[in-house]
Parts: sequence; C-alpha cells; structure tokens
Amino acid sequence: MQTVVQQLFETCQEVFSGPGTVPSPEDVLRLKSVLDTVTASDVGLTPNMRYFRHNDYQQPPITYLHLYECDNFSIGIFCLPPSGVIPLHNHPGMTVFSKLLFGSMHVKSYDWVDTPQGRQVGPTLAMVKSDNLITAPCDTTVLYPNEGGNMHCFTAHTPCAVLDVLGPPYCDEEGRHCTYYNDFSLSSFPGDAMIQGNNNGYAWLEERDKPEDFMVVGAPYRGPRIVEN
Repeated sequence: MQTVVQQLFETCQEVFSGPGTVPSPEDVLRLKSVLDTVTASDVGLTPNMRYFRHNDYQQPPITYLHLYECDNFSIGIFCLPPSGVIPLHNHPGMTVFSKLLFGSMHVKSYDWVDTPQGRQVGPTLAMVKSDNLITAPCDTTVLYPNEGGNMHCFTAHTPCAVLDVLGPPYCDEEGRHCTYYNDFSLSSFPGDAMIQGNNNGYAWLEERDKPEDFMVVGAPYRGPRIVEN
C-alpha cells in the first residue's frame, strides 16, 4: 500500500514538472490537498522526541529532517522546540507549501509593497500578510514568489513540526539565495510612504546577516522512505 509520504513525493514530481516556478491553481490545490492529510505519525514524529526538547541554549537550535531534494523541489521537516525561532527570511522565485503537523506557533509574514528589482539598499516597505498564532490541526499554507507572505518568521510556543515543500529549492547559482531581514515599524524611518488606514499593517524590512544565534542542525529522517520512480 502506498504511504502518504510516497503520495506526496509523486504529487510533487507532477506539480513541479512544468516550466516556471508557480504551479497552476489546479496543481496548487492538488498538492495542498495531499499535504492537508499528512500527520506527524505519517512521518514518524512525536512531540516527545529529542528534537523538540528545550535545552540550555539561549536560543534553542532547530532540527531539519531532509526527505528529498532535486532541482525542481525539496521536501523537509523543521522541528522547533518551545521558544525556537526561524527568523524573518525570504523565498526568492519560489512557491512554498507549509503544513504544521503539531504544536502552536506564531507566524508573521510580509509581502513587498513594490517588488524590488535586485538587491535592496536600505529599508524597503512591506505589507503585513499575517500576524497570527496557529495551532495544529490546521490547513496547509502556500506562499508565492510575489505574494502570500513570501518573507516570514516562525516562533514556536510549544514543540512544533513544520513540513515544508519548496519549489524550486534555494540555489545561490540560480539567484535563489536566502536573505534575512530585520523589521521596523513604519515610523522608524523618515520617508514619503503614505499609507491609508492602519499603519500597523506595514513595516520597513532591511537586509541583515544571518543571525548568529540561529542554528539549524541536520538529523536523519526515520519515517517511511521515498522510492524514486
């Protein structure tokens, strides 16, 4: 009998086989419907595993479980202990599906008001897409190259596992470099940004180096294996 993980892999193969980085709306729904069915037990995870324990680190490390990667897509799981943070970062030219398998975490995400061309110099205006606490079970979220909250950060309130599908994955050679940001309130910088309505719905994002206290460690994935066709 085919496992859910194998079904996910084969669906990703089909969805990300075409040209471009954004699947059709029909393919987005198809992949999302598969991810919506995935549970922690399907990938061999429980909240009491060592990945989800808060050790004596000031900022607890994040564990990444690698399931699969090719030129077109990658599948992996981020394991966050309580208070674990994945800092604000982007997904250039990528479509990303995220499924919270268990736990509660705060998600804040942004989209650019005007999509920058090339590397930004100084703070750039962004719109808040989400600023919510989400708790499993919940629907899969999808972000796109220019919308849907392409820049986001996660803060775990409890042990959390996030199943991510990236299409295509990060690749410096192809211009898909992971950039980190600081976010500042709209009043933090002088400028001519005239926002109608709630100014809390906007912020300035400024590029930064990868945070020194952000640590991701790899661990073997021990769930059902993927069989390449």
